[in-house]
Amino acid sequence: MDQDASEQIDWWGMLTDPGYLVDPHPHLRRIRELGPIHYDAPSDIYFVLGHEEFNSMVRSSRMGRDTRLWKNGWSRPESKQRDPLSYELFSEFQRQMVNSDQPDHRRMRDVYEKAFRPADIPPLRPMIEREACLLLEDIPEETPVDFMTVFANLFPLRVVRNLFHISPEMDPQLAEWNASLIKIGDIMMSQDQKQDALKALKGYKRFLKSHLEDQRGNPDNRLISLAIEAWDAGVMDQDETLNNLKGLVSGNETTVNVLGNGLLTLLNHPDQFDRLRTQPDLMRTAIEEILRFEPAINFILRVAIEDFESHGVSIPSGSLVLGLVGAINRDPARFAKAETFDVARRPNAQSIFGGGPHVCIGAALARLEVEVAFSELIRNFSKIELAGEPVWWTDRTNQRGLQTLPLRFSRR
Repeated sequence: MDQDASEQIDWWGMLTDPGYLVDPHPHLRRIRELGPIHYDAPSDIYFVLGHEEFNSMVRSSRMGRDTRLWKNGWSRPESKQRDPLSYELFSEFQRQMVNSDQPDHRRMRDVYEKAFRPADIPPLRPMIEREACLLLEDIPEETPVDFMTVFANLFPLRVVRNLFHISPEMDPQLAEWNASLIKIGDIMMSQDQKQDALKALKGYKRFLKSHLEDQRGNPDNRLISLAIEAWDAGVMDQDETLNNLKGLVSGNETTVNVLGNGLLTLLNHPDQFDRLRTQPDLMRTAIEEILRFEPAINFILRVAIEDFESHGVSIPSGSLVLGLVGAINRDPARFAKAETFDVARRPNAQSIFGGGPHVCIGAALARLEVEVAFSELIRNFSKIELAGEPVWWTDRTNQRGLQTLPLRFSRR
């Protein structure tokens, strides 16, 4: 790590800059060339940009996800006194598997993992295909539409709603809650955003508690049944049960970004899009390349449980570490021709789903949703072209995706 070079980087100015949020890759490439790990003294945060360094971090038992261990974080007594709203929000949000270390993480994850194994996901394909086709049937031909509005924002939400047997009438409310909660991942939030997120979180929990009782005894609702069984058996308490359900139901936002980022990437690389059309057997490798090339998140968080050393850099216990996924996924030390988009790339160790014990539990489901979406788009439309300038979200530092993607579709 070049400490002098690190000290010259305005990390949070960069991470919140609209130009960076639209296209972070030139910035990340320049910084990664200075070193794979950088320390920012003003924020006391470590940034990881190297693929090997990131993987050693997420696989180590010395690194975890419990932000209560962050020595300068929200749970410190002085932080609680200075910003009680943050303390209330993160206390309300904390107790779930994604934010826990062992043994609590494994205890909670075991409840749901049996429903999200790769072998358990294929039976969901007919339902996922049905939802995709219903939305695509309504897309007008030769008329400019916003792909995010007519498909990407709706499709993953409908899939997850079906999985949990939630009424379609809840779609607008779920979308509103998700939009507020997505800001929690940004780390930097305004007081208004914290208040909105806290209101959404409490609303989600009230709804899910009522939904659990409504679905009690429904043998067809497997995911809710798993939650009820674990709660009744004392494996998880009420707060853990509701927080984990909230995390599973609201986790569709990343898939929304993958759909928009992926289709735009294919349109920007017409030779690769044509190749995928003529070689549909490349769909699964194409999805991994989409996840690598334009990742739907900007960073993955870890906290040092103990002192941790990675490639000559000592990270003290209690330190916050952010893996910058855009840099990790284009590390030339791991990927040949890292700046080239190749739908046939093998192997492809992209890192959007993290790694180690905290690898995303919904990864197989997300992959299937994206596979179905792009397969049906290719099957239904002979031509898809841009009908205007795409607009990236620039008020989110972590979730990276498109606010609008204007397209024109031609049917077969």
